[in-house]
Amino acid sequence: MIKTDMLIIGAGPTGLFTVFEAGLLKLKTHLIDALAQPGGQCSEIYPKKPIYDIPAFTEILAGDLVRNLMEQIKPFEPGFTLGERAETLDKLEDGSFVVTTNKGTKHNAPVVVIAGGLGSFEPRKPPISNIVNFEDTGVSYMIKDPELYRDKKIVIAGGGDSALDWAIFLTDVASEVTLVHRRDEFRGALDSVKKAAELAKLGKIMLVTKAEVKELYGTNHLEAVILKHTDKDKEDTYLEVDHFIPLFGLSPKLGPIGGWGLEIEKNAIKVNNAKDYQTNIPGVYAIGDVNTYEGKLKLILSGFHEAAVMCQFAYQQINPGKRYVMKYTTVGGVEGFDGSKKEAKKEVVQRIL
Repeated sequence: MIKTDMLIIGAGPTGLFTVFEAGLLKLKTHLIDALAQPGGQCSEIYPKKPIYDIPAFTEILAGDLVRNLMEQIKPFEPGFTLGERAETLDKLEDGSFVVTTNKGTKHNAPVVVIAGGLGSFEPRKPPISNIVNFEDTGVSYMIKDPELYRDKKIVIAGGGDSALDWAIFLTDVASEVTLVHRRDEFRGALDSVKKAAELAKLGKIMLVTKAEVKELYGTNHLEAVILKHTDKDKEDTYLEVDHFIPLFGLSPKLGPIGGWGLEIEKNAIKVNNAKDYQTNIPGVYAIGDVNTYEGKLKLILSGFHEAAVMCQFAYQQINPGKRYVMKYTTVGGVEGFDGSKKEAKKEVVQRIL
């Protein structure tokens, strides 16, 4: 069983920053996330999408934000259970909790922090009758390893940032890239739309608009797709392909967490925002987009603030009766569990007689 001071469910930006705030209080942390890598949506859906409301950054790519957070928390040596979904929550006689994942990994901590963004995510699948038959044999709903598509013929469907960004990226990997969208206008960043159009003119992307993938063919692996056009004068298009990647986004769901006895309001967890962001279960907190309260703003910077406040109260719960005096990092510096120490240089004043 994995034991830690604070168990964090969700390794998105808010969950990662919680590691830093807990580390300042000398609290060890461990994170659980259903995705295969830290960063949540920022890593999985739009790593190349710019974010404009992070303090001190006029603009930062979502993937770069995650990399910076990972570098920031490195001295605190957090543990990770990735690719596993938090399934059950049980309270022990000593007041601590055990969280078990869908793969049976057990975690024990006196405090549980739910920082799962909008919850667990399920891909939005296109209405193709036999699409399930080709999952893992040619159909993927997200791209984890671009090298899987090296020298392959791929079709990407979608009109948002994820579809555009991956179509652009994979032109240097795949042998053929086809981008299919049911409309002739894209919802992605203007730069990405322009870049995709330029690559289409160069023949590096086959851009097909006002069309949808409606049929899949193959035996042991996907071999071809049929494109149906909204223009009735156009006949169906038959394309030989190795991979079909529909990128229509992910549908947020609380998943198993919704059955833990937490007070839920509109698919979000109600918390006490007047004090500590604790749920109706003492010792279980919820921060970031997964929580709700009057005046809630679903912003990354709001999650950062909630993490800082929550950690102060969680410290008192983990260490009852132990007094803690908060020190600013400008005064106390940052001391990592790995022995590293960051602090401002002390001025030396010499008295001249």
